[in-house]
Amino acid sequence: MEALKSYLAGQWVSGEGKGQTLYDPSTEEPLATTSTEGLNFGAARDYGAAKGGPALRAMTFAQRGEMLLALSRAIHSKRDELIEVGMKNAGNTRSDAKFDVDGASGTLAAYGELGKSLGDATFFTDGEPISLGRSSRVSGQHVLVPRRGVAVHVNAFNFPAWGLAEKAACAWLAGMPVISKPATATAMLTVRMSEALVASGALPEGALQMIAGPSGDLIDRLGPQDVLAFTGAGSTGAMLRGKKNVIDNAVRVNVEADSLNAAILGADVERGSDTWQLFIADVVRDVTQKAGQKCTAIRRVFVPAAMVEAVCEDLVERLGGAVVGSPFAEGVTVGPLATAAQLKDVRAGLDRFVQAGAKVLLGGSGAVQGKGAPEGKGYFVAPTLLLASNAHEIKIVHEHEVFGPSTTVLPYASNDECVALVARAGGGLVSTVYTDDRAVSAEVALGIAAYHGRVCVANSRMGSGWLGPGTVLPQLLHGGPGRAGGGEELGGVRGMQLYLQRCALQGFGPLIEGAVAGAKRL
Repeated sequence: MEALKSYLAGQWVSGEGKGQTLYDPSTEEPLATTSTEGLNFGAARDYGAAKGGPALRAMTFAQRGEMLLALSRAIHSKRDELIEVGMKNAGNTRSDAKFDVDGASGTLAAYGELGKSLGDATFFTDGEPISLGRSSRVSGQHVLVPRRGVAVHVNAFNFPAWGLAEKAACAWLAGMPVISKPATATAMLTVRMSEALVASGALPEGALQMIAGPSGDLIDRLGPQDVLAFTGAGSTGAMLRGKKNVIDNAVRVNVEADSLNAAILGADVERGSDTWQLFIADVVRDVTQKAGQKCTAIRRVFVPAAMVEAVCEDLVERLGGAVVGSPFAEGVTVGPLATAAQLKDVRAGLDRFVQAGAKVLLGGSGAVQGKGAPEGKGYFVAPTLLLASNAHEIKIVHEHEVFGPSTTVLPYASNDECVALVARAGGGLVSTVYTDDRAVSAEVALGIAAYHGRVCVANSRMGSGWLGPGTVLPQLLHGGPGRAGGGEELGGVRGMQLYLQRCALQGFGPLIEGAVAGAKRL
């Protein structure tokens, strides 16, 4: 059985001891082991800051962009191999594994093109020069320069490829080295992708390090120039934020956590219309894609009270055609959950919803024999549709995220009530309003905007440009307030700013002007 290695200080290294075992979630067969015991994470942090930081800062935005494009090509050249690993270790169907791998290469390519467009500068000026007196002899200029530490990226189990790339693309283009720590359970794909990135020769020494397993005391060693970006459970994010050295050193922290995303059907939409069909298709995709293991998946479906029965009928019909099983079995459209712990949590969550008064219309927490899987094996859950007829009384729907192939339909009586119900989740990553009516769009979309990092307004007229709310685009913000962690990632140049320090240069105007000559103005 393979022993996975970490990539630290320019070397592929193994930890001591037995370590942890990675499994095939369809068969429960062990695939690999990994250990990080005894590895020197303090040295890794210092190596990245000393080697990777200066090398990246010496490169122009355009050169960093060319580097990212080369890394994107390196991933694409190993695409089939990486997809296979995603199917085996993460339990993804082939299309779901493509979603992850292509998302990684696509994000790197997008930031590569952005880097080329930024030209030969190495840092930004923010705004115009500001005269601080009656003449230009004394002036001020805000600049954004790369921080001098390392960017530690702690990623979730559900996107082992895309998770690395979306964070690293922003950090590298900004000029900061990366230490990437994937979730151990699905780390095989991250290891394979890291091998391809290192082998490409495009990365300067120290620009990338990768930890295939527990991160030991790494977080405890971060200082005031370092950045910590985390994706995962809100409780873990809170724990990381609360670490003594993180607080004492004011380590910059970005958290992307839980989210009870919503799909809202406008009262103007008629059953069977193109916009209705788009709404149904998006909900079905978010329940089934990645077995519902997406931070952007639709967890609550808000429907005008008079339309609830029709919506439920159409969703049951479409979801009922899903085939659960091994991603290697023909015709399977929903793979297993990633781990045994996830299976336990999802089943318990569904039971809690039912105990609180939600009605199971399809699926549920019962055992499922996956197609193509050994008898009684695999972490399978049936696509589940719940109905919470009283959206106000069943509080758990607005408080707990079941991170699996499940969603809940909730009725609403007016736009104001819908906005209030959506807000009860305490903040989210993305919610979508499906409507053909401008008034509904303005009232609902802007009504929920304060509670989200992203709000979509969708109808049938968008054509092929609509990728669904669950697709995180490099050009737009990913993150959200409150429950969603309060963080911001991506969004083009906005995503780079996590890794840049804003500083006000102030003094003799001509010297300030000379200092920022050649910078890229935001």
